[in-house]
Amino acid sequence: MSTLKRLTQAASATALALAATTAFAETTTLRIQTHFSQETLSGQMAAEFIEDVTAMSNGEIQIEMFYASSVVKSAETFDAAATGILDCDMTGGSYQTGKNPAFQFAGDLNGAYANPYQQYAWLLHGGGYDAMNELYNAYDMQFVGWWIPGPESLSSTRPISGVADLEGWKFRSPPGVITMIFERLGASPVVMDFNEIFTALETGIIDGADAANLTNNIGLGLYDIAEHTNYPGFHSMPADHLACRKDAWDAMPAHHQAILTVGMQALGLKNTSINEVRNAENSVVLAEQGLNMYQWSEEDMATYRAAVQSAWTEFSTTPESEALLGSHLAFLRSIGAME
Repeated sequence: MSTLKRLTQAASATALALAATTAFAETTTLRIQTHFSQETLSGQMAAEFIEDVTAMSNGEIQIEMFYASSVVKSAETFDAAATGILDCDMTGGSYQTGKNPAFQFAGDLNGAYANPYQQYAWLLHGGGYDAMNELYNAYDMQFVGWWIPGPESLSSTRPISGVADLEGWKFRSPPGVITMIFERLGASPVVMDFNEIFTALETGIIDGADAANLTNNIGLGLYDIAEHTNYPGFHSMPADHLACRKDAWDAMPAHHQAILTVGMQALGLKNTSINEVRNAENSVVLAEQGLNMYQWSEEDMATYRAAVQSAWTEFSTTPESEALLGSHLAFLRSIGAME
């Protein structure tokens, strides 16, 4: 047999093998909801995540994203994914504290971590993935990853320069331990859906909001109404998650699971770093526009931290919450970030 004929046969066999691989490529189709609108920076980052996953999977993973909680309310996204209305939840664990207070420590420790990178370190190097999925799997969900915009800034129609200003301050709050903390500081938290904030602020139902960081607050239009904020933020640093229904996750081929996991890690880094840049840039612009920006004194911060640690202890009422909080605290102590 001539060399040319052998090469031709080999090329034909390779082509057939590639065609067969393409014909039988495994596909994963996911319906995901996020509470962020497409106009916010976080919404734009979610769209970029989809592009990355599609490219890395060569189109094998197809994602239909529902923005601004357009299918169900933000707090209902987790259940909608678990029951098959959606496939994945891209909101945050702290919305599920009514199921188990442990979800508070799956989303926001309210000042325990100094920055998002420290919190990612627990997830990547402190046993975080296993600790999270001990909780999530019990509710038929798989935790895939975090994307953390960074410390949030409160928005308000009245001054919030320190603890004294919180007396009687009626504000939108997410569910969870944050309501307990601010009640102890004299405020009146009102739990409401993320997408009800603007109207409630505009109509005076609330005086302010615990919504997002400086940049996402701009995207929500809150500073069109609220003339007061705090920056840098301190009170909250929620970690938004990607969590998928367990049977949908288990049905994926291993390389799809790896792509989604690594895709979330990439999203986390890009999201955190771009928010850090944009917040710094926007703080200059907002100050020039006359927004009142406050940084609390060390005395006020000490009062806040005392309220936080007291609330953690009271809020942690289940074995799961004790275990998850304990894992965070053990890691923080191991790196010298907490006594």
